[in-house]
Amino acid sequence: MANWKLTVRHGPDVSRQSFDDLDEALGAARQAADEVISEGPLDSVSAIRDYEPGQIVNARIEISGKGFFSPPTAGFDIQGDLSVIPYAGGVKRQTLEGATVPQAMKSLKMFLSS
Repeated sequence: MANWKLTVRHGPDVSRQSFDDLDEALGAARQAADEVISEGPLDSVSAIRDYEPGQIVNARIEISGKGFFSPPTAGFDIQGDLSVIPYAGGVKRQTLEGATVPQAMKSLKMFLSS
């Protein structure tokens, strides 16, 4: 049975993969982030109000471990302006350090390895 689950939400698409090793899951997360970033920034959106690219979540990449009640969970959001916001926790989140994908990956690895 897999120890780690990677969930990638990009626009309306959601994909899930399972991994036995944390480093494999982190590698796949990095690859998914690189694919999102290669598409370039999003445009502003005008709905009921105007949203700048930095206010829009372009993709959410999350890794969760095994556990029934509180599995270790961490990930990062890639905003429409391609900025990165790493976090730890599922419902109750705390912001991790890192403003770039490599920094976010380092924070995720430190959090999920502990």
